[in-house]
Amino acid sequence: MPGTLARAAVAPPLCCALLLTTAACGGDDGGRSASASANPSASPAPSGSAERQKLAKTRFVANAGLAAGATYQWIVKPYRAGTFKKGADGRTFAVVKAGLAGAFAYNRLKAAAENAKGDPLLSKAVAPLTAGIDSLKDLGTKFRKGEVGEGDVGAFESVINSVKEAGRSAGAEVEDQVPSTSQLGG
Repeated sequence: MPGTLARAAVAPPLCCALLLTTAACGGDDGGRSASASANPSASPAPSGSAERQKLAKTRFVANAGLAAGATYQWIVKPYRAGTFKKGADGRTFAVVKAGLAGAFAYNRLKAAAENAKGDPLLSKAVAPLTAGIDSLKDLGTKFRKGEVGEGDVGAFESVINSVKEAGRSAGAEVEDQVPSTSQLGG
């Protein structure tokens, strides 16, 4: 009898776990996992304004750091090394990577600007930079086509430095974080 009670106590949680796992693995649920629909509070929600501001700064720092790292590693550094010049060894690969890095950096800078809206001080510091960020939109394509010049590289570097300075002035120090090659393409 004691073994039966133990099995009876284990069976319902085990069945629920199997059902949730199975539901999460299959079927079209509109992008939601079964665990999220079963427990809407599964993802942590900021409890107060201070918590939201802290998360906004953290996300800003992460996104701006990835943009800065990608820009320096795959745009500024190869350009200064002369890798984008016609006839340079590895030019084609470097130009394609710079194009991907340009598109990635633009995407992360847009996300960082959006994150900055969650913190009043950071929002004021980043707001004047949105036009500069928007000006980078088509540079990724220009890099991929091999139509890069000093001004294009300078534009990326200038916007990145401005975003880093805005973060610093608002207490959100941004450090370069080089994304992996798979992050650039995916």
